[in-house]
Amino acid sequence: MSLAHGRHYLAIPGPSVMPDRVLQAMHRPAPNIYYGALAEMTDAMIPDLKRVACTEGHVAIYIANGHGVWEASLANVAAPGEAMLALCTGRFGFGWAETAARMGIAVERMDFGLQAPVDPARLQERLRADTDHAIRVITMVQVDTATSVRSDVAAVRRAIDAAGHPALLMVDCIASLGVDEMRMDDWGADVVITASQKGLMTPPGLGFVFFSDRARSRRAEMANVSMYWDWVPRSEPEMFYQYFNGTAPTHHLYGLREALNMLHEEGMENVWARHAILARTVWAAVEAWGKGGPLAFNIADPALRSHAVTTLAIGKDHGPRLRRWLTEEAGVTLGIGLGMETVEKRDSDGYFRIAHMGHVNAHMVLGVLGTIEAGMTALGIPHGKGALEAAAAVCARV
Repeated sequence: MSLAHGRHYLAIPGPSVMPDRVLQAMHRPAPNIYYGALAEMTDAMIPDLKRVACTEGHVAIYIANGHGVWEASLANVAAPGEAMLALCTGRFGFGWAETAARMGIAVERMDFGLQAPVDPARLQERLRADTDHAIRVITMVQVDTATSVRSDVAAVRRAIDAAGHPALLMVDCIASLGVDEMRMDDWGADVVITASQKGLMTPPGLGFVFFSDRARSRRAEMANVSMYWDWVPRSEPEMFYQYFNGTAPTHHLYGLREALNMLHEEGMENVWARHAILARTVWAAVEAWGKGGPLAFNIADPALRSHAVTTLAIGKDHGPRLRRWLTEEAGVTLGIGLGMETVEKRDSDGYFRIAHMGHVNAHMVLGVLGTIEAGMTALGIPHGKGALEAAAAVCARV
């Protein structure tokens, strides 16, 4: 007999939980894709999208996932043979770099490992050595979904400016936008990319590239950009179909419209604050569990942890058993360990991830924590006591 019957809960870092309001907004017949209400709704969404990224710049929407907007963003600002510096924390910085390399861009990777953010001092030193300013773009990931490390975008911009370097700063905010604080204009990011399935609470399938006037000027210098990835007609459409280079992703747009309504009804400052409190709720439980067992944070310093996802080590003997028990017996799916292999250790199975992004509240997070404790108890995995009480105290703001 299993207790998993009922609504299954995905505590994975994307797709995040889809709000009922979003699902209901999508549940309608196909609309006119040439003009009328859909076109008017899309026009009106553009300012609301920019408000999420805190930018007065530009935005292009793509029918793509995060990997698609990796390519879309680069296609507009970096030509084959030009130099790119990829600041790699965890897994996904390397993924963006691999995309660039396959596009013929000359990629240099600066590796910060699996447990540390981007180091602005190292970056500044490297840029000072680039006296010819050969590096055209610098890429970084604000929140690495695999490791749960969060890098300081504003500090990276300060390092670039201190070195007097003209490279564009491009930031992957796929896991963080709408969750962790991100102020594109104030922090000096030239390009920000994200996707629909995490903080934006919409099913996978939409990708977004926000870009500054500096990046727009760089695009004007490009000799050739593929018709599909070109952000000019998407951000400055003369006709509705140009937003998407063809047929609009109609029902995703309905869902996105409702998700943006929800974000702005709450207010972005409150959205960030809610995620910060719920992240600390998870951390309080993990700290208590870790005092009596093998569970440990991948990122030790709370100031460097994402508010979207928490990556935990528990050992390869326990990780798969715990995830399986939670799915089969309790109806909760945790994120798998991802990208945690090194030359010395190949044990992603010894990790799991708890997502706390998007459409989440106190009872959802506390429910996940309660089922994790039940799983560890059922499987005989050692753990400290008082975790749920500590988590509840954070939600109660005691």
